[in-house]
Amino acid sequence: MPTLSVLKFDDPHAADRMLIALQGMQDRKMIVLQDAAVVSWPQGRKRPVIPQDTHEMSELGALGGAFWGFLFGLIFFMPFLGAAIGAGTAGVLSGSLDAGGIDEEFIKRVGEEVTEGTSALFALTSGAADRERVVEEMRAQENFEIIWTDMPEEELRELREAFVG
Repeated sequence: MPTLSVLKFDDPHAADRMLIALQGMQDRKMIVLQDAAVVSWPQGRKRPVIPQDTHEMSELGALGGAFWGFLFGLIFFMPFLGAAIGAGTAGVLSGSLDAGGIDEEFIKRVGEEVTEGTSALFALTSGAADRERVVEEMRAQENFEIIWTDMPEEELRELREAFVG
């Protein structure tokens, strides 16, 4: 089952380094990296640095730049819309997010954890035969907090249809 993980680092550049490490794990067949995006929040900035180019956000493109943009908007720029997701007023997109495990609580928690002076790697992964081994290898390289939610295939398919087309 695919998993959406948010790895939060206490260094605004660590998420970039971890993405490279995660791609290496994929090369060694430890995990399948379906999509990923990095958010950095350097000290002194009011808001995080969000990739503007969809190619930067996702070379793999399982969910696409529209998905990441929508999710980052909910988390960092309009957190009050999280309530709209819970109330079901944001239409099919929010319904797909909620059904996919990306509910108001997930959005709120990520928004509270990823703050000034941190970075976060958002990764959609699957195929980890030993999730603990993957996390252990990642922790050997960087210290991080992890927030994840499993995404059943049907819900992931709905998200792809809503955001990628």
